[in-house]
Amino acid sequence: MNSRPPRILAIAGSDSSGGAGIQADIKTITMLGGYAMTAITAITAQNSKGVTGVEVLSPDFVAAQMDACMGDIGVDAVKIGMLGSADIAEVVADRLEDLPCPIVFDPVMVATSGASLADQATIEVFEWLMELATLTTPNLPELERLSGMEIADEIQLSEASGAVLDRIGGGAILAKGGHWKGGFILSGNSAPVSTDNLIVDTLYTQNAQGHWNEQAWSDPRIDTRHNHGTGCTLSSAIATLLAKGLLLEEAISEARQFVRKALENAPGFGAGHGPMGHQAVR
Repeated sequence: MNSRPPRILAIAGSDSSGGAGIQADIKTITMLGGYAMTAITAITAQNSKGVTGVEVLSPDFVAAQMDACMGDIGVDAVKIGMLGSADIAEVVADRLEDLPCPIVFDPVMVATSGASLADQATIEVFEWLMELATLTTPNLPELERLSGMEIADEIQLSEASGAVLDRIGGGAILAKGGHWKGGFILSGNSAPVSTDNLIVDTLYTQNAQGHWNEQAWSDPRIDTRHNHGTGCTLSSAIATLLAKGLLLEEAISEARQFVRKALENAPGFGAGHGPMGHQAVR
């Protein structure tokens, strides 16, 4: 008899074009051997060229979806993406307050196309979710908003991540480097390293004594416009791998490679930021 797959609850918005959001979560979780469940926070009309409409669901209905999944199927890990409103963010945090499983929070604020997906009131609730999360996965503009600090080099990246960890009292932040342009100093190097052709993601963790550590992963940048849903895919992959028993660093490493393979196997759909090829990853 086959062992049961880990149960992953994805809380996020729906992407009508299938490249990001809940659709990317389901594909990722399934391809990595997990069982995908969903609590949809909003329905969007979007494609590779942008978001043309958003309908946010009620907080009560989002909570009802979570309760239905958690109360019957059960859950081994949670991925949080687009939330849609401050009220939804609060009800999600309330439902997850005492949940004893990994939680990966992707603090979605802006779509790949540039459309805003979170107002200031919603972002203010993010701190509660970060306190509950095993890992928070901001890109650099999101980390600037969360920390209130400008980030132009590795030192400022460390300071901003450390400030957020200090404020929430622990946890872990994976600062995604896809938005880096120009040079910055990598740990152990004395000269700027170009990030135009390099993706560097850095994990910051805080121990019980209040000190924080960092670990970086780097790979050549994949030159493609078919990168819609990279953040959704990475966070849901990490959640699935954590539920399978991997350590945080191992889960991040494997999830990054899953994203890279999906980028390399993109089907080429759309005139803008096209979807990745989740189904082609083996």
